Amino acid sequence: MEGRRDRKKRQTGERIRASALELFAQHGYRQTTIAAIAEHADVATRTVTLHFPTKADLLFAGDPFAPESLAARLADRTGDTLDAFGEWLHDTIRDLGEYDEDLGRPPGEMLSLHAMRPALIAEDPDLASRAHVFYSELERVTAESLAQELGTSADGLAPRLTAYTLVGGLRELYRVDEASRDTLPALVDRVLAFARAGLHTLTT
Repeated sequence: MEGRRDRKKRQTGERIRASALELFAQHGYRQTTIAAIAEHADVATRTVTLHFPTKADLLFAGDPFAPESLAARLADRTGDTLDAFGEWLHDTIRDLGEYDEDLGRPPGEMLSLHAMRPALIAEDPDLASRAHVFYSELERVTAESLAQELGTSADGLAPRLTAYTLVGGLRELYRVDEASRDTLPALVDRVLAFARAGLHTLTT
Protein backbone atom coordinates (compact mmCIF):
# COMPACT_ATOMS: atom_id res chain seq x y z
CA MET A 1 0.00 0.00 0.00
CA GLU A 2 1.08 3.56 -0.66
CA GLY A 3 2.71 5.16 2.38
CA ARG A 4 1.92 8.63 3.65
CA ARG A 5 5.19 10.06 2.32
CA ASP A 6 4.73 8.56 -1.14
CA ARG A 7 1.11 9.73 -1.26
CA LYS A 8 2.10 13.27 -0.36
CA LYS A 9 4.83 13.23 -3.01
CA ARG A 10 2.35 12.04 -5.64
CA GLN A 11 -0.20 14.66 -4.60
CA THR A 12 2.42 17.40 -4.88
CA GLY A 13 3.50 16.20 -8.31
CA GLU A 14 -0.07 16.11 -9.60
CA ARG A 15 -0.78 19.58 -8.20
CA ILE A 16 2.30 20.92 -9.97
CA ARG A 17 1.31 19.24 -13.25
CA ALA A 18 -2.25 20.57 -13.07
CA SER A 19 -0.98 24.08 -12.36
CA ALA A 20 1.43 23.86 -15.29
CA LEU A 21 -1.29 22.74 -17.70
CA GLU A 22 -3.54 25.59 -16.60
CA LEU A 23 -0.80 28.16 -17.13
CA PHE A 24 0.32 26.64 -20.44
CA ALA A 25 -3.25 26.89 -21.71
CA GLN A 26 -3.59 30.50 -20.56
CA HIS A 27 -0.20 31.92 -21.52
CA GLY A 28 1.49 29.38 -23.80
CA TYR A 29 4.18 26.80 -23.13
CA ARG A 30 7.21 28.96 -23.93
CA GLN A 31 5.86 31.97 -22.05
CA THR A 32 5.20 30.07 -18.81
CA THR A 33 8.13 29.98 -16.40
CA ILE A 34 8.96 27.38 -13.76
CA ALA A 35 8.72 30.17 -11.18
CA ALA A 36 5.18 30.95 -12.26
CA ILE A 37 4.22 27.29 -12.06
CA ALA A 38 5.71 27.03 -8.56
CA GLU A 39 3.77 30.10 -7.41
CA HIS A 40 0.52 28.78 -8.88
CA ALA A 41 1.02 25.38 -7.23
CA ASP A 42 2.09 27.03 -3.94
CA VAL A 43 5.43 25.22 -3.81
CA ALA A 44 9.08 26.22 -4.05
CA THR A 45 10.69 26.45 -7.48
CA ARG A 46 13.12 23.73 -6.39
CA THR A 47 10.17 21.44 -5.65
CA VAL A 48 8.97 21.77 -9.25
CA THR A 49 12.37 20.80 -10.68
CA LEU A 50 12.73 17.90 -8.25
CA HIS A 51 9.49 16.42 -9.54
CA PHE A 52 9.97 17.49 -13.17
CA PRO A 53 13.62 18.10 -14.15
CA THR A 54 12.62 19.76 -17.45
CA LYS A 55 9.59 21.81 -18.37
CA ALA A 56 8.68 19.28 -21.07
CA ASP A 57 8.40 16.60 -18.38
CA LEU A 58 5.33 18.44 -17.10
CA LEU A 59 3.59 17.36 -20.31
CA PHE A 60 5.09 13.89 -20.76
CA ALA A 61 6.35 12.38 -17.51
CA GLY A 62 3.83 10.11 -15.84
CA ASP A 63 1.44 10.33 -18.78
CA PRO A 64 -1.59 8.09 -18.03
CA PHE A 65 -1.44 6.82 -21.63
CA ALA A 66 2.20 5.76 -21.25
CA PRO A 67 3.57 2.82 -23.28
CA GLU A 68 4.39 0.98 -20.05
CA SER A 69 0.74 1.14 -19.03
CA LEU A 70 -0.40 -0.18 -22.40
CA ALA A 71 2.25 -2.92 -22.45
CA ALA A 72 1.10 -4.16 -19.04
CA ARG A 73 -2.53 -4.25 -20.19
CA LEU A 74 -1.65 -6.13 -23.38
CA ALA A 75 0.49 -8.63 -21.49
CA ASP A 76 -2.44 -9.46 -19.20
CA ARG A 77 -5.12 -9.46 -21.88
CA THR A 78 -7.77 -12.17 -21.93
CA GLY A 79 -9.25 -11.17 -25.31
CA ASP A 80 -7.52 -9.96 -28.44
CA THR A 81 -5.24 -6.94 -28.78
CA LEU A 82 -7.94 -4.60 -30.04
CA ASP A 83 -10.23 -5.47 -27.13
CA ALA A 84 -7.41 -4.89 -24.64
CA PHE A 85 -6.41 -1.62 -26.31
CA GLY A 86 -10.02 -0.45 -26.13
CA GLU A 87 -10.37 -1.41 -22.47
CA TRP A 88 -7.14 0.43 -21.69
CA LEU A 89 -8.39 3.57 -23.44
CA HIS A 90 -11.81 3.47 -21.78
CA ASP A 91 -10.37 2.83 -18.30
CA THR A 92 -7.74 5.56 -18.59
CA ILE A 93 -10.23 8.14 -19.86
CA ARG A 94 -12.68 7.17 -17.11
CA ASP A 95 -10.02 7.55 -14.42
CA LEU A 96 -9.06 10.98 -15.75
CA GLY A 97 -12.69 12.05 -15.73
CA GLU A 98 -13.47 11.02 -12.17
CA TYR A 99 -13.31 13.16 -9.04
CA ASP A 100 -9.75 13.37 -7.75
CA GLU A 101 -9.97 13.02 -3.98
CA ASP A 102 -6.27 13.69 -3.44
CA LEU A 103 -6.34 16.97 -5.36
CA GLY A 104 -9.92 17.95 -4.59
CA ARG A 105 -10.62 18.53 -8.28
CA PRO A 106 -14.16 18.07 -9.61
CA PRO A 107 -15.11 15.35 -12.12
CA GLY A 108 -13.80 16.06 -15.59
CA GLU A 109 -11.29 18.76 -14.67
CA MET A 110 -8.17 16.63 -15.07
CA LEU A 111 -9.56 15.21 -18.30
CA SER A 112 -10.12 18.74 -19.59
CA LEU A 113 -6.60 19.76 -18.64
CA HIS A 114 -5.17 16.67 -20.31
CA ALA A 115 -7.14 17.50 -23.45
CA MET A 116 -5.19 20.77 -23.77
CA ARG A 117 -1.94 18.91 -24.43
CA PRO A 118 -2.34 18.15 -28.16
CA ALA A 119 -2.71 21.80 -29.12
CA LEU A 120 0.24 22.82 -26.94
CA ILE A 121 2.41 20.07 -28.42
CA ALA A 122 1.43 20.87 -32.01
CA GLU A 123 2.48 24.49 -31.59
CA ASP A 124 6.03 23.70 -30.45
CA PRO A 125 8.52 21.79 -32.67
CA ASP A 126 10.53 20.43 -29.74
CA LEU A 127 7.42 19.10 -28.02
CA ALA A 128 6.13 17.67 -31.30
CA SER A 129 9.41 15.79 -31.76
CA ARG A 130 9.20 14.32 -28.28
CA ALA A 131 5.55 13.38 -28.84
CA HIS A 132 6.53 11.55 -32.02
CA VAL A 133 8.90 9.33 -30.03
CA PHE A 134 6.19 8.76 -27.40
CA TYR A 135 3.55 7.73 -29.93
CA SER A 136 6.02 5.61 -31.89
CA GLU A 137 6.64 3.55 -28.77
CA LEU A 138 2.88 3.03 -28.33
CA GLU A 139 2.71 1.87 -31.94
CA ARG A 140 5.61 -0.55 -31.44
CA VAL A 141 4.03 -2.13 -28.35
CA THR A 142 0.70 -2.50 -30.14
CA ALA A 143 2.21 -3.89 -33.35
CA GLU A 144 4.17 -6.52 -31.40
CA SER A 145 1.03 -7.68 -29.64
CA LEU A 146 -0.89 -7.88 -32.91
CA ALA A 147 1.96 -9.74 -34.61
CA GLN A 148 1.97 -12.32 -31.83
CA GLU A 149 -1.73 -12.95 -32.44
CA LEU A 150 -1.38 -13.10 -36.20
CA GLY A 151 1.77 -15.21 -36.17
CA THR A 152 3.63 -12.70 -38.28
CA SER A 153 6.37 -10.08 -38.01
CA ALA A 154 5.70 -6.87 -36.10
CA ASP A 155 7.07 -5.09 -39.17
CA GLY A 156 4.36 -6.55 -41.39
CA LEU A 157 1.74 -4.29 -42.95
CA ALA A 158 -1.24 -5.56 -40.94
CA PRO A 159 0.30 -5.10 -37.45
CA ARG A 160 1.96 -1.78 -38.27
CA LEU A 161 -0.98 -0.17 -40.06
CA THR A 162 -3.47 -1.32 -37.42
CA ALA A 163 -1.22 -0.06 -34.61
CA TYR A 164 -0.82 3.26 -36.44
CA THR A 165 -4.60 3.53 -36.74
CA LEU A 166 -5.20 2.82 -33.05
CA VAL A 167 -2.54 5.20 -31.78
CA GLY A 168 -3.55 7.81 -34.34
CA GLY A 169 -7.06 7.57 -32.98
CA LEU A 170 -5.76 8.17 -29.45
CA ARG A 171 -3.72 11.13 -30.68
CA GLU A 172 -6.69 12.72 -32.43
CA LEU A 173 -9.44 11.98 -29.90
CA TYR A 174 -9.24 15.39 -28.24
CA ARG A 175 -8.79 17.34 -31.46
CA VAL A 176 -11.91 16.43 -33.40
CA ASP A 177 -15.00 18.63 -33.29
CA GLU A 178 -17.12 15.91 -31.68
CA ALA A 179 -14.83 15.52 -28.66
CA SER A 180 -16.22 16.15 -25.19
CA ARG A 181 -16.22 14.33 -21.87
CA ASP A 182 -19.56 12.72 -22.76
CA THR A 183 -18.67 11.71 -26.33
CA LEU A 184 -15.17 10.32 -25.78
CA PRO A 185 -16.28 6.73 -24.99
CA ALA A 186 -18.29 6.57 -28.22
CA LEU A 187 -15.38 8.04 -30.19
CA VAL A 188 -13.07 5.38 -28.75
CA ASP A 189 -15.49 2.69 -29.95
CA ARG A 190 -15.54 4.23 -33.44
CA VAL A 191 -11.74 4.19 -33.59
CA LEU A 192 -11.71 0.53 -32.53
CA ALA A 193 -14.36 -0.41 -35.11
CA PHE A 194 -12.41 1.38 -37.84
CA ALA A 195 -9.18 -0.39 -36.86
CA ARG A 196 -10.88 -3.79 -36.63
CA ALA A 197 -12.43 -3.38 -40.10
CA GLY A 198 -9.06 -2.43 -41.52
CA LEU A 199 -7.33 -5.38 -39.89
CA HIS A 200 -9.97 -7.71 -41.28
CA THR A 201 -9.37 -6.32 -44.78
CA LEU A 202 -5.62 -6.81 -44.47
CA THR A 203 -5.80 -10.38 -43.17
CA THR A 204 -8.52 -11.95 -45.34
